[in-house]
Amino acid sequence: MRYVEVGGVRVSAIGLGTWQYGSREWGYGKDYAEHEAGAITRRALDLGVNLIDTAEIYGFGRSERIVGRAIQGRRQDAFLATKVFPVMPLAAVVEQRGRASARRLGVDHIDLYQVHWPNPVVPLGTTMDGMRRLRDAGLIRHVGVSNFGLGRWQEAERALGGPVLSNQVEYSMVARKPEREVLPWAQEQGRILIAYSPLAQGFLSGKYGAGATAPGAVRAGNALFLPENLDRAQPLLDSLREVARAHDATPAQVALAWVIRRPNVVAIPGASSVAQLEANAAAADIQLSDEEDKALTNAADAFSPIGGVAALPKLARARLRR
Repeated sequence: MRYVEVGGVRVSAIGLGTWQYGSREWGYGKDYAEHEAGAITRRALDLGVNLIDTAEIYGFGRSERIVGRAIQGRRQDAFLATKVFPVMPLAAVVEQRGRASARRLGVDHIDLYQVHWPNPVVPLGTTMDGMRRLRDAGLIRHVGVSNFGLGRWQEAERALGGPVLSNQVEYSMVARKPEREVLPWAQEQGRILIAYSPLAQGFLSGKYGAGATAPGAVRAGNALFLPENLDRAQPLLDSLREVARAHDATPAQVALAWVIRRPNVVAIPGASSVAQLEANAAAADIQLSDEEDKALTNAADAFSPIGGVAALPKLARARLRR
């Protein structure tokens, strides 16, 4: 496993996202939550994957409980990250929720506590005041944010009075917005960008053809999985397959390797099985050449999916067909 060392922390370049743990919208079922999720987490630790990311909203606390049970006896192997859901994130509320997350996780401290989304109403200063109190009390080690633009991230640092270690944002070969401002600033300032949906919810795995129906309610609402977009993606997926053949890898592994090749970036793909977790972790060992990286980037640049308002009627029709 390869690691990223920034701001006094050492985290695996490939982490483990746990949104699907206990969350019905993924459609993985009860057996997955009660058995497979714990096995995935323990195997991740075996492989040196130390960044385990969850949130209080995932399964309404079930994800945190599953993670907590899975790491019992191995706390030292995990860099635990969770998130406060920003409904009325006043200082006292942030404190209360941070302590509740720690209880569900069964730990005496959280390594990285993140604000899940910006709140447009509650001043960021009071949210960061709660974070600072938790940090000063020793309940959290580092403060992070999620889904923040650059200006809000910088504002969070000013309000906290110190570094906000990380920003967790959607970033993949087909979601490149962070490259405009957030990623360059993270690299300049010694911060971490945590890439969620680094495989675009499996879109970049190459498993879904133009006629395929992607499972789960989450993907049903994702315009990337419209037949037109799956068809438009074929040149990009072909590029991934070509590079994958050269490395005896899969397209998904190459897509992950592309993301974490960027300095200061770590990725947190989810996993539906232990085998998928093992494949994700192995992506950290793939060394793309400059030429391969450029070819993949050019293919990603050329991909132009249907999105926004134009995709809404098509998504509605797709839901009706399910």
